[in-house]
Amino acid sequence: MDLSDCKHLGFSGNHLKSLTCKCLVLSGFVLLFRALLFPKFPAFAGFDANYFVSIQSDSSSPLSLSNVESEIRKDKFVEAPQIVWGLNNQKIALARACLTARMMNRTLLMPSLSASLFYKEVDQLQPISFDKVFQFDKFNSLCNGFVRLGRYSDVSNLTDVFELQKGSGRKWTADRDLDQLKQSSKFPVDGYEVIKIIGKNPFLWHDHWPVKDYAKIFECLILVDKIAKDADRVVSKIRDNGKKVNHRPNLDKISTVNSESSELQPQLPYVAVHMRIEKDWMIHCKKLEQRSNKTQICSSKQEILERVGNIVGLKTPSVVYLAVADTLLEDHSILNGWREGLIPFVKKNLGVIGIYKKYPYLIQSAIDYEVCVRANVFVGNSFSTFSSLIALERTHKMIKLGVKDFCDRDVRWPSYAYNILGESKGPQRWTTDMSASNLQAISYGSDDISC
Repeated sequence: MDLSDCKHLGFSGNHLKSLTCKCLVLSGFVLLFRALLFPKFPAFAGFDANYFVSIQSDSSSPLSLSNVESEIRKDKFVEAPQIVWGLNNQKIALARACLTARMMNRTLLMPSLSASLFYKEVDQLQPISFDKVFQFDKFNSLCNGFVRLGRYSDVSNLTDVFELQKGSGRKWTADRDLDQLKQSSKFPVDGYEVIKIIGKNPFLWHDHWPVKDYAKIFECLILVDKIAKDADRVVSKIRDNGKKVNHRPNLDKISTVNSESSELQPQLPYVAVHMRIEKDWMIHCKKLEQRSNKTQICSSKQEILERVGNIVGLKTPSVVYLAVADTLLEDHSILNGWREGLIPFVKKNLGVIGIYKKYPYLIQSAIDYEVCVRANVFVGNSFSTFSSLIALERTHKMIKLGVKDFCDRDVRWPSYAYNILGESKGPQRWTTDMSASNLQAISYGSDDISC
């Protein structure tokens, strides 16, 4: 039946005598309106991004979700593509995927991480399931009421999917990205059971949430038992060598499990240095210095040795664990030239290289992260995502313990940036600005490190 048929049912001018015609005309307007706004609406087609970016919103203020208290829907989902790059870039991308799902009041389907480190050869990436690295149930327990992970078996209809194409390039700004996410939380897109995010590494680029929201999610990432036990073994090896250095062989073994009780036990101190001098980093940091017109991003081996040796108040003798990617290291003399009283260790002379070799790159990095975050003193590079997330976690830990002055000389778990000159020709004290409105300083590095 078309509009001409209404004449036979009493339709004349602006007057409608038939209820059927009224419904027909109304339906026609709805279809016309939908066609104009949603020209690419089929379930498996990409949504028209031009519609989303034309909508204006006030995204100048931090989009904090920390204080939002509502039950995350368990019948609506967000699907993310495989997450790539190094461990800590993957952790940030995972957090952004979680926060995206949280903003849409949806469950994030458990994503795949990348076990190998390839930046361009995407087809060579080795996927690894989230629950092979981090504890799935523990994540949901710790993040309960804030974000939630789901399994694909939770989805009732795997064909009821809406593909949301996230933009890329210079024209696709953070504001446009946020507008798109806001609109996809509404009808008609919100009617789909699964919203599948597609695009080139969509969660590596745009940031809409404050640091405290990221910190909340990072706190929920607990390594699976097997990897955590191996991290414990490495830390125990470092402390065992510390006993020998300090001539305290009868000191009871210290539990290295992350718990409040173990934090209060006496621990033999060690220093961890994230020593970024590998060939891939040196190429990257030189380009970064050129683009940003800064000269304090790269640090030579000699500069690192000198600045670590000049840390004010550093007690000696002390063992120093050097977190470095051995396979990418060209200078194998990093154990030489340290200040007297600082005894350096790498995986080989510590006797733990066998622990690392049985794992892919991602897991090796996760173990090094644990070793560094538990150290009594941590020294890293403020333009490294790995170092930045460690500084963030250590700052967050001090906040939970009620520390007020993070830059105090005697503060517990101090962190330093060796690429920035501090007092007495040592590295600059480093603490994360937990009130920051976004994670940009951590995602891309900064020389503004609070202290």
